[in-house]
Amino acid sequence: MTSRRAFLATVGAAALAGCAPAGKAALPPGELLGTNHTLGHRLRDGGLPPASETRRTGVLIVGGGISGLAAGWWLARQGRDDFTILEMEVEPGGNSRGGQSPLVAYPWGAHYLPLPGTEAEYVRTLLAELGVLQGDPAALRPTYDERYLCAMPQERIYRNGLWEEGLLPQRGLSVEERGQQQRFHARMAELKQARGGDGRRLFAIPMALSSRDATWRALDRLSFRQWLLDNGFTAPTLHWLANYACRDDYGTDYAQTSAWAGLHYFASRQGEAANAAPDTVLTAPDGNAWLARGLAAAAGERIVCGALVGRLEESKAAITADVLIGERVVRYEARQLVWAAPLFVLPRVWAAMPGELRTAALAGDYAPWLTANLHLAGWPEERYGAPPAWDNVFYDSPGLGYVTATHQLIRRHLPGTVFTYYRALHDVTPAEGRRLLRDTPRMAWAEGILSELERVHPDIRQRVTRLDVFRNGHAMRRPVPGSLFGGGRALLAGFRHPRLKLAHADLSGFSLFEEAQYRGVLAAQACLG
Repeated sequence: MTSRRAFLATVGAAALAGCAPAGKAALPPGELLGTNHTLGHRLRDGGLPPASETRRTGVLIVGGGISGLAAGWWLARQGRDDFTILEMEVEPGGNSRGGQSPLVAYPWGAHYLPLPGTEAEYVRTLLAELGVLQGDPAALRPTYDERYLCAMPQERIYRNGLWEEGLLPQRGLSVEERGQQQRFHARMAELKQARGGDGRRLFAIPMALSSRDATWRALDRLSFRQWLLDNGFTAPTLHWLANYACRDDYGTDYAQTSAWAGLHYFASRQGEAANAAPDTVLTAPDGNAWLARGLAAAAGERIVCGALVGRLEESKAAITADVLIGERVVRYEARQLVWAAPLFVLPRVWAAMPGELRTAALAGDYAPWLTANLHLAGWPEERYGAPPAWDNVFYDSPGLGYVTATHQLIRRHLPGTVFTYYRALHDVTPAEGRRLLRDTPRMAWAEGILSELERVHPDIRQRVTRLDVFRNGHAMRRPVPGSLFGGGRALLAGFRHPRLKLAHADLSGFSLFEEAQYRGVLAAQACLG
């Protein structure tokens, strides 16, 4: 039985049994959490009552994820305070939210930021504002606050009963496989420096700054798996790494990921630091929540949570949004509106949306995700090999592994820790993944996760005191072949309207902090004229 089938079989058996298997410890308590599907279904079903109150604002920003927060952050930096951010969930942050236990903070989603290159100027501006980037934000190799540089060891991988340092397995490989690994690394190094016929880098962050050379953009029509095979890369460990990268960043199997997007993962990062290796990442116990808080601070009390936008209408003088807040509907009138929520929602609320744009927005495909936080009373038993790392990855596993919330607090002797487990439901269709997230009880997910983890940590059931599961049915837009440069995404990214601006990582075709922030800043700049 494959690891995928074993995981789903364990989940299914636990769902039927209603408890842990015989002979195993009772499942720990916890909650089944997720995006607010109740409000989401209210939007799907339609029928908001008339507004009972009218509020006015200069710029109305719909969506309090990274792109919406970035739009507000940029407006505030330019001296504008006449804006309001509406967020459907109980708190802003989107995929970068975190949690807090009595022991430590922990992430619910995105958990790291690679060192930004000079092209990611808005990321560097934010980091400098937060005091994490020290000195000139435009410097090639700036210095970073060591508290945010991921402590060593940064990552390890579990394979054949042993832990190895790094992400690409080395132990027991043939000369041929090692040679392919070296050739792959050399090719990625070349692509990092390569430029298209227009003089731009082939793969840049933000992706909009990448070369427009049609020869290279044609890679979007291939899958990443096919690109590997076409270029003579057949080594199993390389195919595993490529698939892991696509599952990790895009929630998508590499056989269903655009080759351009797959290469972007490996060839776009060029950040350096004066006090860290180039592959070091920035992180904190609660993942990227510190970045979301940094952006949100600029908006302050102008963020309204629990707010569902149900209807958008235009007039010559304003754009209005009818918003369900609690049990009443508030009408917001604004001179301009920034749509920073996922794009597939916009056609449901904007009746006058142009048909071609509506089609493009609805064509996006979204990856379902599962995240779990395991609260441990003590450290679990370790297998042999490399010591515990921040990112702990399993080679033959349906999950992506786990990150350790206390790793950045390595100098403190804490009585326990929190493991954040990640699972992209890449091995079923997105619709089936969403159905599984909707219908599977927490205890079934918990049993599947613990069964997977105890292959590596045999006593983990005895260590876990709480296990919370978070579901996200539309976690990120999937960069499937043909989706990046096939017309629809470009149409959305190039959309211009006197009052309505689009801002979301969907406009880039995949979900990264840098992309979401960039799209938010561009929308804010468009509002400023």
